Amino acid sequence: MVVRQHRSGGGARAVCALAVVGVMAATAGCSAGGGGDRAVADERGGADSLDAVRRAAALLAGTVSGTGTAAVAGTAPDSGTGTGTVAGTAEVRTSMETAAGGTRVTIRGRGTYDFRTRTGRLTVVLPKDAAGEDEHRPITELLAPGALYMKNRGAGVPADKWVRVDTTALEDGNLVTGGVTDPMAAAELLSGARQVTYEGKTDLAGVAVRHYRGTADIGLAAREAAPGSRGVLAAAAKGFSKDTVPFDAYLDEQGRLRKVRHRFSFANEGPAVEVVSTTLLFGFGVPVSVRLPDGPDIYTGQIRQW
Repeated sequence: MVVRQHRSGGGARAVCALAVVGVMAATAGCSAGGGGDRAVADERGGADSLDAVRRAAALLAGTVSGTGTAAVAGTAPDSGTGTGTVAGTAEVRTSMETAAGGTRVTIRGRGTYDFRTRTGRLTVVLPKDAAGEDEHRPITELLAPGALYMKNRGAGVPADKWVRVDTTALEDGNLVTGGVTDPMAAAELLSGARQVTYEGKTDLAGVAVRHYRGTADIGLAAREAAPGSRGVLAAAAKGFSKDTVPFDAYLDEQGRLRKVRHRFSFANEGPAVEVVSTTLLFGFGVPVSVRLPDGPDIYTGQIRQW
């Protein structure tokens, strides 16, 4: 409904839609076999880089323990210093950038997310003039397994109504459609990592993190993902112009994902179009409450184009 894209020629439509609207979570120890998929070892930390990256989603969901002490869901919120061991929920900041027609467009989001239930609430802000106007009301987005709910969608939708999108029917699995990559899907893409190198330690907003760089196979990530994310990643595996996605991932001392940047590529009649999606996680353990709209609150009429 929001975007249509295909391996040939769909990239332009996806980018236009983006501009106007703005893992593993399974058992520990799963890793790809075969020497060709092994990563460069993290000599400073002694951990295998590939396994560290692939464990990130499971650590966020609280299904495995992190380095040292356990990453336990439901304890006191992390102050952001990196000293806490909380997983399960987090505050989220997102950005999605693309360049179209010589103009770089950035859509930003902020909110909270529960990795155990795969639900979240974010406020998405469109840049000025992205839809031909100077100012735009922020779009409220509710993320849930297999669904995206948007309020203030505009273009003929009543102000008090929500628009519901079946994300398993989107050809990108909602990795870019809503202007925000679902945080769990962003993490579970890492379960498809095939080539990972350790780039060294760095500082991220006062938190010591390890920087990893590599590529992720979307189809492999879909097969390894938990049931709640499998459908959207399987859709994305069919819809993108490339089967692999370059990424940069930053993990804290407990092995939790703090930041991930993906570079999605869309085939176009002209040069390929790149969409850069960044997800930043902090404030682990924050309370998250998401109430999905009831049937009468969901708009089912026709949605006009911007």
